[in-house]
Amino acid sequence: MAKTLKYNLPPGDFGIWLVVYMEFITFGLLFIGYAFSRRVEIDIFNQSQLLLDQRFGFINTIILLTSSYFVVKAIEAIKNFDIEVASKKASISLQVAMSLGALFLIIKIIEISDKYSQGINLSTNTFFMFYIILIVFHFMHVLLGMVILFNIQQKTKLGGYTKMDYEGMRTGAIYWHLVDLLWIVLFPLLYIMS
Repeated sequence: MAKTLKYNLPPGDFGIWLVVYMEFITFGLLFIGYAFSRRVEIDIFNQSQLLLDQRFGFINTIILLTSSYFVVKAIEAIKNFDIEVASKKASISLQVAMSLGALFLIIKIIEISDKYSQGINLSTNTFFMFYIILIVFHFMHVLLGMVILFNIQQKTKLGGYTKMDYEGMRTGAIYWHLVDLLWIVLFPLLYIMS
């Protein structure tokens, strides 16, 4: 009798994992370019890095980690409560996560505006070229993540997810956690590492 192999598939839709891998490759190439350029121009990178406010980076790290916590709480609500209670709890958790995402974006706008007001732009030096590209690219990912969370929250309010069917919510959560993970790499890379 032949044995059948059981595969434990990761949570979420297969397509989200393609997106995750493509994002890792894209950001990975940017990180490698940053590391190589830093090695070549270590003094410029160290001096330029001193112009960044680490508090902004740290606060944004706490904000994104907290928002991910609320996305997890939304999934737990769907898994553990009856549909009416689950929808309400999950919807509130997603609203909090989106609010924190918006706060992250506001802080980034303030930070980037401050740099532009100081005359810092893509052509200032190699460090700021990478800094602006990475921050703006990540900013766009947070924005897309908020659109995804908004759509999930709207479906949640209508009772569109149940204990038996919440794969769409998990797929959106994976994207939001990707945004988090990327920031956890970006924060030390840009603000701390010297």
